[in-house]
Amino acid sequence: MSALDALRRSRTRSAVPDAGRPEGRHLLEVSGLTTRFDTPAGLVHAVNSVDFHVDRAEIVGVVGESGCGKSVTIRSILGLVRPPGRVVDGTARFNGVDLLALSGAELRRLRGKEIGFIAQNPFSALNPVMRIRRQFAKIMAAHGVRSEGEAHDRARAALADVGIAGPDRVLDGYAHQLSGGMAQRVVIAMAMLLNPTFVIADEPTTGLDLTVQRQILDLIRAMVKEHERSMLLVTHDLGVVAQYCDRVVVMYAGQVIEHGTVREVLGTPGHPYTQALIRAIPRPGQPLVHLTGRLPDLVDYPAGCPFQARCPHAFDPCARVVPEPVTTASGHTYRCHLPQEKEAVR
Repeated sequence: MSALDALRRSRTRSAVPDAGRPEGRHLLEVSGLTTRFDTPAGLVHAVNSVDFHVDRAEIVGVVGESGCGKSVTIRSILGLVRPPGRVVDGTARFNGVDLLALSGAELRRLRGKEIGFIAQNPFSALNPVMRIRRQFAKIMAAHGVRSEGEAHDRARAALADVGIAGPDRVLDGYAHQLSGGMAQRVVIAMAMLLNPTFVIADEPTTGLDLTVQRQILDLIRAMVKEHERSMLLVTHDLGVVAQYCDRVVVMYAGQVIEHGTVREVLGTPGHPYTQALIRAIPRPGQPLVHLTGRLPDLVDYPAGCPFQARCPHAFDPCARVVPEPVTTASGHTYRCHLPQEKEAVR
């Protein structure tokens, strides 16, 4: 299915129902998340007061062009930002516990067991000089599984779950002996090994051909839905969002500029940037539409709306005033000064 076909389907399908989901607080609630990088050129404003949430048993996509802060946001939540980067403000509450307030040891106990992480590049996630078997064993040992026999059985079962035939051959091998698709399946198996309730996937199909991309995304979605897990799926592809996600967060220049259900955001986008992303989807028989300009300088961060220099609708307040969130009655939220053809409450 093409990206355009998936987008069209998202505009006509019914909204994802909330019935049957547990009542109460969100599984993950991020508020005011702010991350900076100290560089010789100055202070980089990589993530700027980011707010979003993930509910139980849902898949939320995070979308935006390269450099918009998607991966830094994820790494900030997981405590994986290293100097010269630093989280300077905000909270990230997982099951009510602020991940940003935890020590490194406390975070390590959560990662893997409660939160699974699927990295963008499987070959950077796997140790090149350690057999796959040993890497599975180390994950389990860190969470109390000391028996070699039990570790072996669970590793074999995890590889079988991701569709790997002959798991012993893979367990006895090294990362460089695997194809890209096979390596990503191994990383997915590791992420799901301890049955986490929440999975974060950071562009999990980067560098894979289209057929393998579809297989990997189908596999991840099936494993998430089957066990009623929640997932945060980082991508630059609106077609992936339309086909695999329940809700979507759109990022630009380190900010969340729009979020809501996939049906609403892709069907009736409120922010000019989201509108531009949708127009840029290739359409058969039509010329390509591209978004001119580039992301703003994250060192010399703009005073008003970060999209002002590229926006065809920009007017005076856009350069001076940060737009306040506009929220519709259904919860669809975007940040823009322009009046919209929808009833909104500020």
